[in-house]
Amino acid sequence: MKRSKNLFDGIISFENMLSAAHKAAKGKRENLSVLCFFAHFEENLWEIIAELKNKTYQPGSYKTFSIYKPKPRQISAAPFRDRVVHHALIAFVGPILERTFIFDTYANRTAKGTHKAIERYQHFLKKYQYVLMFDIRKYFPSIDHNILKTLLRRKISCADTLWLIDLIIDNSNAQAEHSHYFPGDTLFTPYERRRGLPIGNLTSQWFANYYLSFLDHYIKEQLRCRGYVRYVDDGVLFSNEKFQLWAWKEAIEEFLQQYRLILNPQRTELYPSTEGKCFLGQKVWRTHRILPAENVRRAKKRIRCSLLADPETVRQPLSGWVGHARQADTRNLLHSLGLLPESRC
Repeated sequence: MKRSKNLFDGIISFENMLSAAHKAAKGKRENLSVLCFFAHFEENLWEIIAELKNKTYQPGSYKTFSIYKPKPRQISAAPFRDRVVHHALIAFVGPILERTFIFDTYANRTAKGTHKAIERYQHFLKKYQYVLMFDIRKYFPSIDHNILKTLLRRKISCADTLWLIDLIIDNSNAQAEHSHYFPGDTLFTPYERRRGLPIGNLTSQWFANYYLSFLDHYIKEQLRCRGYVRYVDDGVLFSNEKFQLWAWKEAIEEFLQQYRLILNPQRTELYPSTEGKCFLGQKVWRTHRILPAENVRRAKKRIRCSLLADPETVRQPLSGWVGHARQADTRNLLHSLGLLPESRC
């Protein structure tokens, strides 16, 4: 197995740190912590480089907040200087991990993303009769630190880079409390093993994608499933036989035990491909897709609030939602909300 070494000098180079800082600041230039960092830009970069070179670098504390839609999650924001380090690390480690991913995993990858995943899901709906959709129970809080470190060592052998990776993983903040027992566990095992990555870190997104890449290969190469799509911990398998999908579900549950993960029974289901189901924020059929009613209600509420505050700026905070909505069959909806210009003859 080929492993990458001698990465650290490139990671801590000034050119890489400079690029990482600009990437970390993208879309956040007016944030106070970003402004403070750029006020003494080169000095701060050289300080980070020196700390990494001398192994005195220590991640700061996270700021956390909770979101409740579409499901309850704790989001963690690292200090800006740490986000610069995350981008610098992923600039070198990301391409190495990228080479391990199958074609049909879509999270946090160039030329992929949610809309490509939805398109691929719809493509498979037209080819197969049945669908098995699954979700990992509390995925980010469940990622086992020791297992993750072991998996990363399959691809990376640079000791200094592994030191930095371990430091970032070990300084993950506390995640949602939960426990589950696996074969061979003692009464205290779930409480003795460190687990959980902070949602919000660039490193967490990459490590989480890599952690499940082994499931991807198992499904494609061992189960021989031709129709399969994954986005983070949301996965979909397709087949023309119900019994095959049920058998694959049992095999996946058994496979996941070695990674100390379990399926979420409330979000794992088998259904005919003719049925419209919500997938990555859209309700999708073979022939069309729309936005779920709850998604539309939230958008209308945001529009009303924006109009009360400043009617001239109503489009700006909703631009991301409009981009997502336009990927579905929503032209009439967007016109009715005043978020598309009237067509001209």
